[in-house]
Amino acid sequence: MANPLDTDAGSELFSNYEAELKLVQADLSQKLDQITELSGEPRKSAVRLAERSLEEANELLDMMRIEKQNIPSATRSRINPRFRNFETDVDAAKRKLKTLSDDRSALFGSRYSDNPTKDDQLEQRHQLLSGTDRLDRSSQRLRDSQRVANETEDIGRGTLADLQLQRETIQHTRATMLESEGYVDRSVKTLRGMARRMATNRIITVAIITVLVLLIILVVYSKFK
Repeated sequence: MANPLDTDAGSELFSNYEAELKLVQADLSQKLDQITELSGEPRKSAVRLAERSLEEANELLDMMRIEKQNIPSATRSRINPRFRNFETDVDAAKRKLKTLSDDRSALFGSRYSDNPTKDDQLEQRHQLLSGTDRLDRSSQRLRDSQRVANETEDIGRGTLADLQLQRETIQHTRATMLESEGYVDRSVKTLRGMARRMATNRIITVAIITVLVLLIILVVYSKFK
């Protein structure tokens, strides 16, 4: 395994990655040890878990490699040996996992053999048929999901079309209302003009009547004078 963490060397972020990688390595090592004691389905499940831990370790190595470039050269020279040790450890774990994964007899249990018997062949054929059946069911579920997605898409398009129609109707109604408001405004202006003309005519009528009354008074006064 890699050397102990030296928090005085390197950035704090690099040290955090280093500490996290040590935990992942310990977990990966434990999982690799467990694989050797298992067979069949439990072994395959353990291999998958170890593969995920190995992927996490590689991701941490990549982040440490990037962060290492941001560390001053003097400090980086002390970090490089530790980093190489980590790479060596991860590579060794990768090789060990590959070896364990390639052990088909352990992965498939006593049913697997390079020279299978008739019963083993029937069992393997049954497993293949069972796998094919599961694959068919998965494919059917995918087709059902695709069908539901297509139906949902059709409903969505229909809803959008309805919304577009409603939008056009609202816009048409708004235009009609604006046009009606224009008619109302013109009617109000016409009525106001008529009211002004009526008021003017009334004033003129009163003035004419007043003048006529004055003239009559003058005529009567001139006769009796």
